[in-house]
Amino acid sequence: MRLTLALLATCAALPAHAEDAFPATLAGHAYLPAFTLVTPPGDAPRDAWLSGKFTGKTRNEAAMSAPADTGKTYGAHPTGLSLPFIGQPVQGMSGFAMNRADDGSIYTLTDNGFGTKANSPDAMLFFHRMAPDFETGKVERLETIFLRDPDHKVPFRIAYEGTEARYLTGADFDPESIQFLNGEIWIGDEFGPYVIRATLDGRVISVHQTMLDGVALNGPDTPGTVVPAAAGKDFRVQRSGGYEGMALQPTTDLLWAMLEKPLLAADGTPEGDFLRVITFDTKAGDWTGESYRFKLAPGAVAIGDFNFIDDTRALVIERDAGEGDAAKACAEGADAATCFPMPAKVKNIVLVDTAQRDADGYIRRIGHIDLMNIADPDGKALDGMKPAEGPFTFPFQTIEDVMRVDDTHILVANDNNLPFSGGREIGQAAHNEFILLSVPELLAAR
Repeated sequence: MRLTLALLATCAALPAHAEDAFPATLAGHAYLPAFTLVTPPGDAPRDAWLSGKFTGKTRNEAAMSAPADTGKTYGAHPTGLSLPFIGQPVQGMSGFAMNRADDGSIYTLTDNGFGTKANSPDAMLFFHRMAPDFETGKVERLETIFLRDPDHKVPFRIAYEGTEARYLTGADFDPESIQFLNGEIWIGDEFGPYVIRATLDGRVISVHQTMLDGVALNGPDTPGTVVPAAAGKDFRVQRSGGYEGMALQPTTDLLWAMLEKPLLAADGTPEGDFLRVITFDTKAGDWTGESYRFKLAPGAVAIGDFNFIDDTRALVIERDAGEGDAAKACAEGADAATCFPMPAKVKNIVLVDTAQRDADGYIRRIGHIDLMNIADPDGKALDGMKPAEGPFTFPFQTIEDVMRVDDTHILVANDNNLPFSGGREIGQAAHNEFILLSVPELLAAR
């Protein structure tokens, strides 16, 4: 969508808008159990049948022998699960497509596997069709589709290069956002960052390198980035800072690809408290040359998902890096094994209007809801996931899925980083939770 000079002048003259905070009420709650595994396709390498072999310092081929925990930053709480897994973990969801499948199910996807390019060469990449049932509290996985590159469209060597099927793994891409358009799938990747076009049965059609202001954007995990590399000079995209959100604009079929973290300046530090949004034309198969900015709220360090709700307005998840309910935060001097040392604080769903931008390209923030303050007057929260007192919260480190359901409801879900995240209960791996929220005031705001 291109602005005329007259409209640009109008946008630049717009007065500053105060951002409103809107209420949210829990209307439904469902979950997919944390320990959900799928079997690899029959023609996948035998290597894929035991996943997570490289998450430690050395190769480990003893199934379920290495207990996992949340890491020192989050108290090193055990999650009750052990690596490597027999099969492939579904994990949490890393993005919702705006458009649904013909049967009403939701297209969503799993990310690169175990968190890094180095530790995920045996983690297969796939997307799903899922259907949450808020009557039963369960999420049904209807179909899982594995990504593969039989036509050699990926422009670099993949982990399963020498195989016939050429399935993709977490050593190749880190898929974090997904859209469904005209019978095809579009995926936003974090390593390149790249935009990937694929068929509904998972065959890669094309891979597009990111261009900003006529220059290719690279990260430390982009093939071709040679270590040692200087941050801000040899690469500008932060590690795990690629396309966490990629919204599909209904009227234009443009993909608005939003980086998860700020780009790096020449000195290697973040260029500011904003994220770049770069537009890609699905019809032309190329970048438009236009980009915009999304300003993060104080305390937010990244985004989790980005989806349009109409022609110009969209929802963005912004978050801090915290995990766990503040009611169980560690007091000074407390044993971190019994509490949350870095509890969740900033977990917002922000409504923006992409048509309203100032002279510097900042997209207008209209208002937000706070996922740490959700009313539950009807007791919709599932047993074992209700707070002892106070409002319902969604206290996960990585909340990565949001979509509009109807005029008054949105759907939100988390990525549980299996088996390395908790959030609800100390000592228990986080489930893949889907929450239906009643937010009529937010969706009506302009």
